[in-house]
Amino acid sequence: MSERPPTLRQTSLERLARAEFDVLVLGGGINGAVSAAALSARGAKVALIDRGDFAGATSQASSNLAWGGIKYLETYEFGLVRKLCRSRNQLIRSYPSTVQEIRFYTAHPRGFRHGRLKLWLGAWLYWLIGNFFTRRPRLLSLPDIEREEPIVNPQGLDGGFEYSDAFLHDNDARFVWGFVRSALDHGCAAANYVESLGASREGGKWITRARDVVSGRDLIIRSRLLINACGPFADRLNAASGVRTSHRHVFSKGVHIHVDRLTANRRVLTFFADDGRPFFVLPMGVKSCIGTTDTRVEEPVAEVTEEDRRFVLDNINKRLRLPRPLTERDIIAERCGVRPLVVAEGAAADRDWMQLSRRHAIESDTALGHLTIFGGKITDCVNVGEEICGHAQRLGVSLPFADRLWYGEPPAIREEYFHQARLMDLDGMTSPQSSEKLSTRLWRRYGPEALGLLEAIRRDPRMAEVIIETSEYIRCELDEAARREMVVKLDDFLRRRSKIALVVRREEIRRAAGLREACRILFGDEAEAKLAEYFPELRPDVKSA
Repeated sequence: MSERPPTLRQTSLERLARAEFDVLVLGGGINGAVSAAALSARGAKVALIDRGDFAGATSQASSNLAWGGIKYLETYEFGLVRKLCRSRNQLIRSYPSTVQEIRFYTAHPRGFRHGRLKLWLGAWLYWLIGNFFTRRPRLLSLPDIEREEPIVNPQGLDGGFEYSDAFLHDNDARFVWGFVRSALDHGCAAANYVESLGASREGGKWITRARDVVSGRDLIIRSRLLINACGPFADRLNAASGVRTSHRHVFSKGVHIHVDRLTANRRVLTFFADDGRPFFVLPMGVKSCIGTTDTRVEEPVAEVTEEDRRFVLDNINKRLRLPRPLTERDIIAERCGVRPLVVAEGAAADRDWMQLSRRHAIESDTALGHLTIFGGKITDCVNVGEEICGHAQRLGVSLPFADRLWYGEPPAIREEYFHQARLMDLDGMTSPQSSEKLSTRLWRRYGPEALGLLEAIRRDPRMAEVIIETSEYIRCELDEAARREMVVKLDDFLRRRSKIALVVRREEIRRAAGLREACRILFGDEAEAKLAEYFPELRPDVKSA
């Protein structure tokens, strides 16, 4: 029997160990992913590593929104709002299949600190600042709300207003993976589950000691420039490498819970929680996502607590008219992420804790050849990539294709894909249980790589069959994930390359008839071990209760 060819991850590990790079990016969240994508597309020799999976921390725990920061109008940060609105508009234009306009349907409580008309005028100002790019705001009377969203509890309300922002059709981690995939396509050596053990400056270059967490193999990675894009862990990494900065992070914990769909309307229901902060019910496929919290924490890792669940459930039960109150038994999945908020070193963040924005800052050390990205959010990702390219050039990194566009859906390839999909009647192969047409879904998830999926389906129509009946993933998508998406653990696929674990109960996934076949496609001979890693109760040595 012939040996299996090396995986994309194994090939990247070999390159990391033997090559010398212009830039090494530490951290595969949104900031690291766009940095690698922008620099590699413009001609730099780039490496990217993350000690866990790509988008495995903060970038998998957002609200799945690309929003222009309407809340920052309250603190008069008009410049930041203008910048975020322009970034949101750019994402909608550049990723029309993935980033889409959505209406925010806001209920206004009587006696709130800002009157309904004032907030409605604020929404108009927001629309103006955003260049009138989205649909115009609308003032809502109480009868409007009762007619259009009867699930909203009208008690204590005096009406509301409606405005637009944008959301990610799939999920945040999948969006991040798209940038990692783009970086790989432009020659980046990227590998997940590779931990930095510290870096030192020697002979005008960075020598980064790293370890493959999977095999235990130690690596030495050499680069001219080092970019710290480790999000909430950035400060610790700088301290370990002897890098001093004028910024630091403070941390906010955000929690979301997922339940069965609460409203059939494709809009975001917006409320003000008991403590006055915005509080949402967001669409997530055929489910609803409720949150988020905003709690000060001291460490870059946090968990959902009983208090968090109670806060979310109590607030939503007060604001919706449900057949029965939601309880913990209704929770399908939950997410918890730590947001890194940037402050000046030595500044007292406690005074204005609730007013801190999600702005980003990039700090450059010319002598060391080092960049640190502080803060940030998905909405601003293209700006981060552009700014990183500018900093890298100033630090001596050559970008021979400095004007190349490195982001967005390529229109010509998109047109060719849908032409071929129509010729082969791909949509006629859509599962009856699917929530959208197969052609639309494959393009959104895979972009130009979807042409390869079409070819696989042409060769064997069984490749269009749903393989895990509780999801909408078809057989050729599993092949694609196994070949090109660096799926090391089952959680990487269920939670980040897809959103299956966010919309399907754990026990339903475990019982799915196609799960074992999916694991065999993803992991080959390691399928049973990977399955038992995700579901410890399936191990032979674990007795059922």
